[in-house]
Amino acid sequence: MCENEITMKIIAEVTDRFPEVDGNVLRDIIESALYNYEIQPKTTALVVQSDMNEMILLYLATKKLDGLSDKTLANYALHLRRFSNYFQKNVADITAMDIRMFLADLVKYKNIKNSTLETEKSILKSFFVWLENEDYIVKSPTRKIKSTKVEKRVRKSLTAEELELMRDACKTNRQRALLEFTFSTGGRLSEITQINIQDINWNDRSVNIIGKGNKERTIYFSPKAKIYLQKYFNDRQANQMSSDALFVSQKKPYGRLGNRAVEKEIGHIAEQAGFDRLFFRIFSDIHSLPWVTRPGCR
Repeated sequence: MCENEITMKIIAEVTDRFPEVDGNVLRDIIESALYNYEIQPKTTALVVQSDMNEMILLYLATKKLDGLSDKTLANYALHLRRFSNYFQKNVADITAMDIRMFLADLVKYKNIKNSTLETEKSILKSFFVWLENEDYIVKSPTRKIKSTKVEKRVRKSLTAEELELMRDACKTNRQRALLEFTFSTGGRLSEITQINIQDINWNDRSVNIIGKGNKERTIYFSPKAKIYLQKYFNDRQANQMSSDALFVSQKKPYGRLGNRAVEKEIGHIAEQAGFDRLFFRIFSDIHSLPWVTRPGCR
């Protein structure tokens, strides 16, 4: 708090003597110059342990009661604890300048994209607005943090010809089953990787899944996907690959394929089809695989 008081006193004194000076520019200069210094009054004050981690735990517990998924809560915890480790301050003492310096270091040392920076800001804003609403702080310092402009890109889809090239490039029943299932269902990677064999309704070629926001919905797969899934399961049975997961690794202990493993396998298929890495990256991201636009797959 001393830094703010000193800053305001300097601004008041300088602008009184030199009215032509821009107070906002002067404030930015002073705050940047003082940021790496801790200024304390001459009177000795008791050292108070930071309450940041305690507030983060309370915030996460509240959000869990609000129904946020475990994955979202884990992501919030990761970002907020990184922020907490950056400071040794109580939440009430965090300023907008603190947050700006933290974000500036992320951009400088982590080389993050604007979309990632906006996510970081969004999580911090949610945390500090909650602190304000719960009366732990008087006013959220994130009110002064402006949003980052994020470029919007139109996601492209594979053409029918490109999809056929990938089909022809598959070398195993697992690759073909994975390709057909992800294509025909249009499900997110995080949804597909959580499916178990017993979840499948073979009669109408459907699966009930839990998607974002813990919402349940039904996805459908094509006759081709059904044929190659059954061929893939026959291969697994012949090789004594016992697992409940829909897609598993090819080596013991035959663990469930995760998001990254599925992306990697689809990437291998794309390379086998003659597509380079740059081409494939256009068509995939960590959450989903955009495929060719098509009518219903049933």
